[in-house]
Amino acid sequence: MTGTTDPTPAELAVLPETGTGTLRLDLVRRLTAEAVGSAFLLIAVVGSGIMATNLSTDTGLQLLENAIATGGALVGLILMFGAVSGAHFNPVVTLVDRGLGSISTRDTGLYIGAQVVGACIGTVLANVMFALPAIERSTHVRSSGPLWLSEVIATVGLLLVIQGCVRTGRADAVPFAVAAWITGAYWFTSSTSFANPSVTVARTLSDTFAGIAPSSAPMFIVMQLIGAAIAFALIRLLYPHPEPDRPQEPS
Repeated sequence: MTGTTDPTPAELAVLPETGTGTLRLDLVRRLTAEAVGSAFLLIAVVGSGIMATNLSTDTGLQLLENAIATGGALVGLILMFGAVSGAHFNPVVTLVDRGLGSISTRDTGLYIGAQVVGACIGTVLANVMFALPAIERSTHVRSSGPLWLSEVIATVGLLLVIQGCVRTGRADAVPFAVAAWITGAYWFTSSTSFANPSVTVARTLSDTFAGIAPSSAPMFIVMQLIGAAIAFALIRLLYPHPEPDRPQEPS
């Protein structure tokens, strides 16, 4: 980067979570990274939820185990794939980046497709790892105003954490900051912080601790998109690009 603050648009376009990777790889490789990363994320989310319920009957302990496993996986996955694809693993991350101009419209659509497909594959693999049906529609209804508000808050916070780190010269902190936010938001939001449309879709495929009923998923996704719109406005307000220096007019 050109300094400790104020990354240029070109730098934002390749940094983790705000761009498409410092390795500047071709689209196929980047989409593969998004799909594989999303799959591993869901393996962590769903698999740790299943393991937690197998190990304990205490709901609080189950949530703690699920949160720690998810946060740990996020650190590893963003470090693993940040330079390859930007390590978005989340359609709202990609959509906000599109709005801010650091990814193309074509790549945005393809990234989101890869994230959804990868996440669904990850859920299937997690189910199979624990000898459950590969696809089992969740019956875990999550539908209420407080849960929907929680998704807005969780999504806004996640996007501000990402953009706040990168736009103030702290891109190396993104893996740890994202993991810390998600781990904490498991506990301070009543929805346990999905904050990710592809994760929401994929979690309808597992009738386990981490599952969400298909009937509950659409409103979660709507709230996440609302959160993304709010975050976009706040990012533009709080982290504006500085105007390039202009030569002073002769007096």
